[in-house]
Amino acid sequence: MQPPRERLVVTGRAGWMGMGRGAGRSALGFWPTLAFLLCSFPAAASPCKILKCNSEFWSATSGSHAPAADDTPEFCAALRTYALCTRRTARTCRGDLAYHSAVHGIEDLMSQHNCSRDGPTSQPRLRTLPPAGDSQERSDSPEICHYEKSFHKHAAAPNYTHCGLFGDPHLRTFTDRFQTCKVQGAWPLIDNNYLNVQVTNTPVLPGSAATATSKLTIIFKNFQECVDQKVYQAEMDELPGAFVDGSKNGGDKHGANSLKITEKVSGQHVEIQAKYIGTTIVVRQVGRYLTFAVRMPEEVVNAVEDWDSQGLYLCLRGCPLNQQIDFQAFHANTEGPGARRPAAASPAPTAPDTFPYETAVAKCKEKLPVEDLYYQACVFDLLTTGDVNFTLAAYYALEDVKMLHSNKDKLHLYERTQDLPGRAAAAGLPPVPRLLLGALVLLLALLPVFC
Repeated sequence: MQPPRERLVVTGRAGWMGMGRGAGRSALGFWPTLAFLLCSFPAAASPCKILKCNSEFWSATSGSHAPAADDTPEFCAALRTYALCTRRTARTCRGDLAYHSAVHGIEDLMSQHNCSRDGPTSQPRLRTLPPAGDSQERSDSPEICHYEKSFHKHAAAPNYTHCGLFGDPHLRTFTDRFQTCKVQGAWPLIDNNYLNVQVTNTPVLPGSAATATSKLTIIFKNFQECVDQKVYQAEMDELPGAFVDGSKNGGDKHGANSLKITEKVSGQHVEIQAKYIGTTIVVRQVGRYLTFAVRMPEEVVNAVEDWDSQGLYLCLRGCPLNQQIDFQAFHANTEGPGARRPAAASPAPTAPDTFPYETAVAKCKEKLPVEDLYYQACVFDLLTTGDVNFTLAAYYALEDVKMLHSNKDKLHLYERTQDLPGRAAAAGLPPVPRLLLGALVLLLALLPVFC
């Protein structure tokens, strides 16, 4: 695969802020984590204004008016303005993890750039007013804000990939690995230079190991003259048709229309088009729980600055081995006339009102006639949760694959991806550490010979 085009390069981990001009990676290591912390404290729901401070700093250090790499005084002025903003909101941000992360990050950056605490601050940048009429309807986005149009005619077309999460929960990765996972709590699905997606999975029933997605947060990072930083957040029984700030596009920049959110079915189906990175996201609420599907260019998928920090990026790496459930083995154990889920050996506790096996099969066959992994996932979910809505979750997940996956020969998957303990442990290691690991194993084996 060819290296990413220069248009999509964002320097270091500061890409999340839209700046990264000379800033060291070590000083900015907290920003990907801060991205997810911000999701839990949206400005609309909290008096803490740290999100506003962050946005103003990104605005001051990105775009055509950003300070150059060697323009330290201007960058220091922006940092002092950032610090002043955090001090003004300190009282309302006590105990806010995002606030404290930002404060520590500012200190690191000021130390790295030798910025004094006393000195001039930067004036806030004036926002460019949209032309007359509704800014949501602007269609004159610059070419750089349209991923496909920015390809030259002689260049190869982008290769698109798909990732999806649905049900109890079942994960299809960008590499078409299919896994069923426990992953209770908050987990990152996507974490790259342009986009962060985090899901929160909660037990379907009290005391049950069966979980489903109850909350979803998506952060679109500030990008050149195309879009401002935008946050989308959905929860059970709340699937909004707008970003958390009430807008439906990328803000007031010239290319704002390259990010648009469309409510397909009120409270049930939302589609987000991020044309500047060639990405389409589909979020649904099926029953009480959420499903997620994305179509993304391979180049954007792999736009990760620090691969060592991507161990929990589920869409890219899959679920950790200790979080995986072998639902096909579970499925085999429940087959047969009158069979129900085995109580002791099953990967999840029995739900009070689960379906008999024959009933679960019949209900899933109605919506999923092909006995692929989506069909098997449907049967698994009915047996573990007793919630018939999980049939629709599997059905819509497959429908989203049909719409988003670029390879029509891979719509149906039949063999679940199961990591072996030894292979899974080494799968995420680059070649050099893998060799070192082998040498270490050999050294330990020979240790008794020399001692």
